[in-house]
Amino acid sequence: MATQPPPNLPVMYNDLRPLSSNEHGAYHSRPSDKAPFFARIHAVPLTIDEFIHAQRHTPIVFSSGENSVPLALFGLNEGVNTFVDEEGKPHNPFYVPAYVRRYPYLLARLRPEVDELSLCFDPTTDLVGAFDEGQALFDDEKPSEHLNNVLKFCEDFELAGQRTTAFMNELKGLDLLIDGEVSIQPEGSDQPFVYRGFQMVSEEKFRELHGDQLRKINQNGILALIVAHLFSLSLVRDIFARQMSQGKVPGAPELTPVNA
Repeated sequence: MATQPPPNLPVMYNDLRPLSSNEHGAYHSRPSDKAPFFARIHAVPLTIDEFIHAQRHTPIVFSSGENSVPLALFGLNEGVNTFVDEEGKPHNPFYVPAYVRRYPYLLARLRPEVDELSLCFDPTTDLVGAFDEGQALFDDEKPSEHLNNVLKFCEDFELAGQRTTAFMNELKGLDLLIDGEVSIQPEGSDQPFVYRGFQMVSEEKFRELHGDQLRKINQNGILALIVAHLFSLSLVRDIFARQMSQGKVPGAPELTPVNA
């Protein structure tokens, strides 16, 4: 789940700029009750630290491709978020992934040859800027307490991302991931709606684990994470029902993979 600077921008980010006391010494961060940057996002990366909380609200699947990551689904089609309105205001309370709460900040590697990560932000946001209200980012050219808290949150997110990468490697080592498919036949519809473009844990392969394999994933906590993922899949039909009620079910549905 490593973050990359332009041109490979992560989902939700329109641009990236490193924070600097010289350039942004008068900047403030202000809260908002809406998140327009999230309004049309149907899936975001999720860390394993969040599985237990997230599985109560959203399906947890895995992106397609070699470098697969866990995803929390908020809609089944690209551009559809059933949990918030067009301004990003929630319809009802739900678990908001750390990936979303981190915005507009992130730690990014500014040059490929340098390992050090720098705290950056999306300059197109209205959450951070040279306005009077809000919490100052710098105090006498030094990071403010607020900015230090932001940095700590971003650092914790990166560490959780490393744990998540290790988890994904374990799933691949156990050969548990398969291409996912969900078929939903609404009442009155001649054809089912079929959603693909994601991966999931094979229940059949999961049941075949035994002995040392099962003991290992029980001891390292992976067993609970797999169970949370499998339980959450029942919520796919709830997401579909939300889309139906909101009039957001396209005629040719397909779950679009997300690049994290």
